[in-house]
Amino acid sequence: MSTHIGARPGDIAPLVLLPGDPLRAKWIAETFLEDATLYNEVRGMYGYTGTWNGHRVSVQGSGMGQPSLAIYVHELFTEYDVQSVIRVGSCGGMSEKVAIRDLVIASGACTDSSMNRIRFEGLDYAPVADFGLLRAAYDAAEGRDGVHVGLIYSSDSFYAARPELAARMVEYGVLAVEMEASALYTLAAQHGRRALAICTVSDHLVTGEETTSQEREQTFGEMVEMALTAGTTVTD
Repeated sequence: MSTHIGARPGDIAPLVLLPGDPLRAKWIAETFLEDATLYNEVRGMYGYTGTWNGHRVSVQGSGMGQPSLAIYVHELFTEYDVQSVIRVGSCGGMSEKVAIRDLVIASGACTDSSMNRIRFEGLDYAPVADFGLLRAAYDAAEGRDGVHVGLIYSSDSFYAARPELAARMVEYGVLAVEMEASALYTLAAQHGRRALAICTVSDHLVTGEETTSQEREQTFGEMVEMALTAGTTVTD
């Protein structure tokens, strides 16, 4: 068992889907996985392992924000030998190019976090997705409208003190904002593993539209199916 994940060796599959909300992890396991078993409930951060189309898959909650995600991803990579992590979460639309309930496959992650500034002693590191997972996710979305590939913005602040600075990101091609992808991509690079973030636009900073918390928990099925298809394709 690791410090924050109460699983034994072998309990966690090489492919992990990573929602922030532990209740979404529970919903994914109950909705998509066969014979799902609970391997973690430390701090209420549920983790499950089951099968999808014959492939062994785990789902692990990560909490909100890069510091929380970094704890779980570090332990998944170093203690449980996980090879691929796909974040399945929500994001806020920043660009008029995206609409509510669209999917954003994050090719790279900008950030206002100090985590990488500390890690790289002031240098600007550019965290990017694993290309194999990204390509597989895009292929899995073939024929579906409202799928975008591009930059995402990982913010440390849900309630931004300087929203005008975030708006500047849009001028440079950023599509949406969330709070985790930059740390995920950086840790995957450090450990030589695969990572991807696929996010559903749950609210829009321009139009003001938003989904309910129940919708965010339970109606993101297309995103999950895309992640499962991509992850099992590349893992094999």
